[in-house]
Amino acid sequence: MLTSRQLQILKVIIDDFILTAQPVGSRYISKKESVESSPATIRNEMADLEEMGFLEKTHSSSGRVPSEKGYRFYVDHLLSPSQLSKNEKTEIEGTFGQRMLEFEQVVERSAGILSNLTNYTSIILGPEVFENKLKQLQITPLNKETAVAVLVTNTGHVEHRVFTIPVEIEPSDLEKMVNILNDRLKGVALIELPNRLNEEVFSLLREHAEHYNDAFHYLRSALVDDKPAKLYVGGKTNMLMQPEFRDVDKIRSIMSMIEEERDIAKLLKTNDQGIQMMIGHENPFDALQHCSIITANYYLGNQQVGTIALLGPTRMEYNRVVALIEELSKNMTKTFKEWY
Repeated sequence: MLTSRQLQILKVIIDDFILTAQPVGSRYISKKESVESSPATIRNEMADLEEMGFLEKTHSSSGRVPSEKGYRFYVDHLLSPSQLSKNEKTEIEGTFGQRMLEFEQVVERSAGILSNLTNYTSIILGPEVFENKLKQLQITPLNKETAVAVLVTNTGHVEHRVFTIPVEIEPSDLEKMVNILNDRLKGVALIELPNRLNEEVFSLLREHAEHYNDAFHYLRSALVDDKPAKLYVGGKTNMLMQPEFRDVDKIRSIMSMIEEERDIAKLLKTNDQGIQMMIGHENPFDALQHCSIITANYYLGNQQVGTIALLGPTRMEYNRVVALIEELSKNMTKTFKEWY
């Protein structure tokens, strides 16, 4: 159990290190108006905090820096989300004011705003397309050989998929197929599309359309997709601005990790409510063990639609980041409820 003075000193060190990325010494702390202790007393307390694992001593100075344990204690017990400025709230709310935007545009803009406001890398996990339900299907011929299938889900997620039309298929047959598909597949979860196509739609196409076998093959390729999620990344190069990542190999590893969409999606996906944090070695991937990831989900009604995340150094401005993510999550949830 930390004493009130140890709590105060730990908070001062972490707050200052987050801002400066420089080790914090006892003389600096003693000059703080909120600290009423001598440098000698502060040094003793810092030594005790180091022994308990909350601080680390660098080789280059007599100052201390937070350890991962220190950051974890800080976010669990000492963190108070900051108040966002009027401009910050206005910028976030402005993203959702244009009703003509598609779901993807809103999410993409949200990722950009979040990265701009924090100077970290934002990653927004888009709809889990396998868990969404088909709302409408449109198929539009582009020419005699190709068409585009437009899938709209109940969450507003839109997929455009180009596919080949067999030369034998007449426009009237294509229209019949679309009507059958909309009639039979509306409200069906995307993950169930392959089964419903095989078990139910195939026999209907056989009854109502010529050359149904070829048509079914091409329609199935357009409707069935094995992508688990969509990632929207904002400020990918922001990591280069952080002093912790001046090492080329370290930043290359992080950039490569971000490109692994399946791993990132798996890492970010959570059903937990509220803000979640992974600090340093709490991240399962070696490339991210000098980083912190803060996440929150957004919803359509009671259904989780996706996840908002910020990736930055363990020396992250946690109080401000938490406030921004909470505000963005609230606005995304509110907007999608009103739209859909």
